[in-house]
Amino acid sequence: MLTRRQFHLGALGLSAAALMPGAACAQAGDYPSRPIRIIVPYAAGGGPDILTRKMAVKLSEVLKDTVIVENIVGAGGIVAAQSVARMAPDGYNLLLGASSHLVQKAMQPSVAFDPMKDFAHITRTAFTPSVLVVSATSEYKTVEDIVAAAKKAPGTLNYASGGVGSAAHLTAAAMVLRADIDVVHVPYKGSVEIVPSILSGATQFAIPIASTAIPQIEGGKVRALAVTSAQRMPALPNVPTLVEVFKTQELALDAWFGLWAPAHTPQPLIDVLFKAVVRAYDDPALRADSTAAGALIALSSSPAEFTRFMEVETVKLAKIVKAANLTTLN
Repeated sequence: MLTRRQFHLGALGLSAAALMPGAACAQAGDYPSRPIRIIVPYAAGGGPDILTRKMAVKLSEVLKDTVIVENIVGAGGIVAAQSVARMAPDGYNLLLGASSHLVQKAMQPSVAFDPMKDFAHITRTAFTPSVLVVSATSEYKTVEDIVAAAKKAPGTLNYASGGVGSAAHLTAAAMVLRADIDVVHVPYKGSVEIVPSILSGATQFAIPIASTAIPQIEGGKVRALAVTSAQRMPALPNVPTLVEVFKTQELALDAWFGLWAPAHTPQPLIDVLFKAVVRAYDDPALRADSTAAGALIALSSSPAEFTRFMEVETVKLAKIVKAANLTTLN
């Protein structure tokens, strides 16, 4: 017979389990049993948003339950990260994490999220280089033209980004540092605002990620002057790399994306999600869509490998932030 204390503790244990749906699912094996949300920290219609929505369709097929995408935009991805970090660690709330989140933390240590401590890392999905673009009617035909104009009239050229700490901000700041030029950073609320700012003349150039830039290049709205990958991009074979232009590997800068869950999400659920993403990217159409957008599929070998990768990236990106003296003001 159970003592009163044993019965009481057993009841508490059952109550605790009932309050932890992630743990219960991990035990029961019925995960997922309701829709999963992927929070995208970028505006709807941008490259990362479009590719995430296509991935979500395939994940829904693999997991046999609905996977929906929601956009929480603000402060260069900070608002989304802070929101997801506070969500229930039950496997139903995910974030499209990115290299820009590591940059944000390095720039502003006081932000209310930690990419390493506040999240369980599922898998990296892709690397994507960025593309230096100007208006299709711009007088600038090469990177050297921009550098020369900036040196001739310091402080008069503007460059756009999708927000402070975004990939477009980091890569442009790194190039500006290397070129030793004085230009003005104009951060917008999202990457979808970059091209309109260039076309209006509010800014003269930008370095958005390829999935944002390539459709605009193909549409004839902007001209590509350089890419940030180590090698030339298959989608833009005639466009030089910044490495070629400046003769330094330091400007080989690819952004990356991946899926994160709130810290303490049960490992069995992380494993289910990891395997589901791998299966989703077995789909030739999804891979082709990503490649066409300039995204190189680069799935992690395991959740643990993704965490180790992020540890190395944290150090690398913090060094760039320090060297370029990046702050919320530049």
